[in-house]
Amino acid sequence: HAGFNGQVVVDEKNGLIVNCDVVTENNDLGQLSNQIEQANEVVDGKCEIACGDAGYCNYDKMAELVEDGIEVIVPSKKQAREESSDECTVKEFDKSRFIYDKDNDVYICPENKTLSYRGINNTRKYFFYTAGSQCCKCHHFGVCTKSIKCGRQITRYFNQKFREDMASHYVKPASKKIYRKRKERAELPFGHIKRNLNSGFFLLRGLDGVRAEMSLLSTCFNMVRLINIFGVSALIARLKVA
Repeated sequence: HAGFNGQVVVDEKNGLIVNCDVVTENNDLGQLSNQIEQANEVVDGKCEIACGDAGYCNYDKMAELVEDGIEVIVPSKKQAREESSDECTVKEFDKSRFIYDKDNDVYICPENKTLSYRGINNTRKYFFYTAGSQCCKCHHFGVCTKSIKCGRQITRYFNQKFREDMASHYVKPASKKIYRKRKERAELPFGHIKRNLNSGFFLLRGLDGVRAEMSLLSTCFNMVRLINIFGVSALIARLKVA
């Protein structure tokens, strides 16, 4: 259906909305570095750690932040699926079970067979057995792969190393501790806006209108947060001084 996608960047310490935005894209994939950049402009500073859910897992956007010296904690879609599933065991012939030999540019399977490089397709490299007959002779044929012609195929992205580094960084205890705060901080504003302010949808039409509406809703949320932090009397006193 026709609609807009609301975005917020929230600070870790007080849970205040640092920046809000509305975009026309129907997902969050391209928004991570864009929204952090806007938030940096608002606070006239630089984010130290950017944290988002798997919906923001766009490695090009994540790389932009890393290159700018910002630590990024975002799970891959696979990691998010595994965490939400009751069964988190890695399958016997999962890609992670295959070892990449950088020097020879090949993959080694769990049965110690070689998957040779075979071609490039836009943003990916393809690795698979030289002859499908090798897989057909394997006693795991039918489980690891059912392809008679090509055998098992492994895809390696151009930025595979960066993807693996991001996945490894996410599972660190310190990263997981920070990521858990995301639910408390980043999800809270949307719950308040939708439930307490009864604004489950935009009333205005057009991007400029809904962005203004999102700004008002975010300001209302921030006022409630400030009251909770300082109290009414203290907040009024601070506003008078300002």
